[in-house]
Amino acid sequence: MRTVCKSLLLAISVCFCSHLAIAQVPGKNPSDSGITSIDADLMNLFNQKTPKKYKVASVKVVGNKFFDEALFLSIAGINVGDEVTIPGGDAFSKSLTKLWAQNYFSDIAIYITRVEGRNIDVEIDITERPRLSRFIFKGIRKGEVDDLKSKTNLVIGHVITENMKITAIDAIQRYYYEKGFRNVKVNIEEIKDESAENYELLTIHVTKGNKVKVNQISFFGNTVDEAKLKKQMKGTKEMSRMTLFPANETGGFGDPKKYTFQDYLRDKGFLTYSRTKKVLDPYLRIKLFTSAKFNEKKFDEDKLSLLEYYNSIGNRDAVIEDYTTFPNSKGNLNIHIKVNEGHKYYFGNITWRGNTKFSDSVLTLILGIQKGDTYNAEILNKKLGKTISPEGGDISGLYMDDGYLFFRTDPVETAVYNDTIDFEIRIIEGPQATIKNVRISGNDKTKEYVVRRELRTVPGDRFSREALIRSQREIGALGYFNAEKIGINPVPNPDDGTVDINYTLEEKSSDQLELSAGFGGGIGLTGTLGVSFNNFSAKNIFSRKAWDPLPTGDGQKLSLRVQSNGRAYRSYNISFTEPWLGGKKRNALTVSLFDTKFANAYDPYTGTYKKSAADTSYFKTTGVSVGLAKQLKWPDDYFSLGFTLSYARYKLRNYAIDRNLVLRDGTIFDDGASNNLNLKIALQRSSAGPNPYFPTQGSNFLASLQVTPPYSLFDKNIVNETNPYKWVEYHKWRFSGEWFVPISKPHGEDRNKMFVLKAAAKMGFIGRYNNRLKISPFERFQVGDAGLSNTFALLGYDIISQRGYPVYETSDPSVNPDQQGASQYFTMFNKYVMELRYPFSLNPSSTIYGVTFFEAANGWYSFKDYNPFRLRRSVGVGMRFFLPMFGLLGFDYGIGLDRITPGNGLKNASRFTFMLGFEPE
Repeated sequence: MRTVCKSLLLAISVCFCSHLAIAQVPGKNPSDSGITSIDADLMNLFNQKTPKKYKVASVKVVGNKFFDEALFLSIAGINVGDEVTIPGGDAFSKSLTKLWAQNYFSDIAIYITRVEGRNIDVEIDITERPRLSRFIFKGIRKGEVDDLKSKTNLVIGHVITENMKITAIDAIQRYYYEKGFRNVKVNIEEIKDESAENYELLTIHVTKGNKVKVNQISFFGNTVDEAKLKKQMKGTKEMSRMTLFPANETGGFGDPKKYTFQDYLRDKGFLTYSRTKKVLDPYLRIKLFTSAKFNEKKFDEDKLSLLEYYNSIGNRDAVIEDYTTFPNSKGNLNIHIKVNEGHKYYFGNITWRGNTKFSDSVLTLILGIQKGDTYNAEILNKKLGKTISPEGGDISGLYMDDGYLFFRTDPVETAVYNDTIDFEIRIIEGPQATIKNVRISGNDKTKEYVVRRELRTVPGDRFSREALIRSQREIGALGYFNAEKIGINPVPNPDDGTVDINYTLEEKSSDQLELSAGFGGGIGLTGTLGVSFNNFSAKNIFSRKAWDPLPTGDGQKLSLRVQSNGRAYRSYNISFTEPWLGGKKRNALTVSLFDTKFANAYDPYTGTYKKSAADTSYFKTTGVSVGLAKQLKWPDDYFSLGFTLSYARYKLRNYAIDRNLVLRDGTIFDDGASNNLNLKIALQRSSAGPNPYFPTQGSNFLASLQVTPPYSLFDKNIVNETNPYKWVEYHKWRFSGEWFVPISKPHGEDRNKMFVLKAAAKMGFIGRYNNRLKISPFERFQVGDAGLSNTFALLGYDIISQRGYPVYETSDPSVNPDQQGASQYFTMFNKYVMELRYPFSLNPSSTIYGVTFFEAANGWYSFKDYNPFRLRRSVGVGMRFFLPMFGLLGFDYGIGLDRITPGNGLKNASRFTFMLGFEPE
């Protein structure tokens, strides 16, 4: 029988299955291929009334260029040997349905090309959809193109489908919606790519339109001041405006209630800022640091914030009945919010039930809620301890600090009358829990005993929530672990009244490569190269297996450091600290050695720095110190007492550390040697935390007294010697205090991400034993400039920095500070600092925060001149970056307020301060 090629379209014959057109090729019929006669068997096949079964003898796919034929046939489900029923069967219908579902084809036709008895040959003719060769954007900036390329999910080489285009359009619109462009229009144009068969180029035309901002937020049904409600909407803010003719636009829920000038006068609004702002709002609104773009997600969050605020002021039934947004005449959004405030409620009688440990009066005092106070469920739950606060001071903390781990409270409303709610707080005290097991995991490098000795939770002790919080702080203060991921999981065992405590830790790199730089008065830029191994192990030095790359894990600290300014300055020092001498108590032993040379390398004749000048005029210091610090138990265990015995030898050659110090022979003290043997006693209290790099609460205090033997009182002839400073004598007093106070609620998921106010005060004084001797020229105070690291008294004086000022040597703020250095140093100083800090990242791998500051400081030479209110003042901003490998990096821009002169602006009054490795004192 002669085979007829592409003889008939199955889609034309509805007698196959009248419910589905299984192939569509518009305008195509048998005569298109030049056929003039139709085979009788094919005619019978189409005209038969009784369904018959046929067997597929062969299947051929035509038109596929990229799609694999075997995969295609497996999807189509038509295979050689399959039986199909014609007419009435649905095998071809199902096949077409599956193929169309792939979304890879623009046309599919199924032909029967030969019939021989009960055998048929099938040909599937497909037209593949074009594929994407590339895509370009029109109408937007290059930066936006770079952002959108990854958001559209367009992939070169993939089949172009309608779904692909719709997804791309949605992504583009969503991207611009978030930026405030709510009228964006996107059109995708398909252009055939002549360079490749069946490929197309997509040109995406984007018309952003104008950015839509929030013009006005209006409330309806409210009695609470609208300004207070708007303040709760952190993510939805109104735009700035300045106009003499405010628009009178209607829509939404009608015209908002206006605050007229007559209302302003009647309320004596001119006496209050809020009412003045309210009456000026239609004409003048300044929003300098807030975005007015509309974000629907943030708006939903703000609606919840409004309800939380209403609940906090007693309106626990408040609801947002409706809201609407509509454009004004300029295309910006007006938002109308209709609220139903409900009744305002107050606390009534509060009674206690089930308490045996503490009396009703004690619990009522700690709860701090009185009858008649505005109802606030959040405050009630916080005071009961249902929301755990690290600060404590709640009912739950009172019980849990005494071992009552199984303690629970259930506040029950016993009566609601008029606007008053009575409560009965039912307490289940449970038994006191004892700590059974303490497990530590995650300390891969640090030895377990190093962590365990920091814990306040010891097996056998009574459970205490305060001990848990303190343990977390102490582990974080080690610096060996990620402070934000210290996990504490108490596992109660109600059967035996015990609790297991599991600590999960995450090791982080604590060793530091110190690359620091600073400016010192008269020294200039000084660089530092050093390494600090903060988790060192001295006992494993001789163990080869422990070197990876150095022996670690015992919590000791080894520091090696070199400082240099080329010919003018160089310093070497090494220190070692064992924080737990003996291993049983927190007794820290520190030993340090140092050697420094500070030279006058400037040759005034040549105007250059020369080695010959440095060798003939210098100040050299060599010394050693041994310190022991002991943790105290009283007044509390945040206190520590330290003793440091130090010896330093100062050698001067043609170098005057104090140009005003004249010896008995009439010469300036600029040659010879002095010895400094002193004992320093320091009392310290440190409770700042929990993050050691960004404390959010607590304080640090340090009071110290440094004394030398009173040689001149033992040997009265010293005052008559040519060099009475062969053994310097003095008594030196220092005090510093720092307070950290959070002034905002946490932002985001991180509980420590908040504004923090740091207040600090520092003062110092150096005195003498014998009135016949001048105060020691060493160990005084240099005030001003950015400061060098002077941990080991390398320069013979303490450096007290002040941002915005160079080094100064007069206490009169009206006198311009010395730009090169001081001829002598102060014997006393005061310094006060206020800093507002905000963290941008608390990631342990990169802690970043910004600061704004106000500083006031000054120095004096005697009590006669001392005036604590006569201070040099400065303000400025700065940034801090803490990188574990390098330590602290940062900069400050300070403006010396007392350096500002009329007509010169900030030209000679401002200074940049850069710091690497340390925070200047």
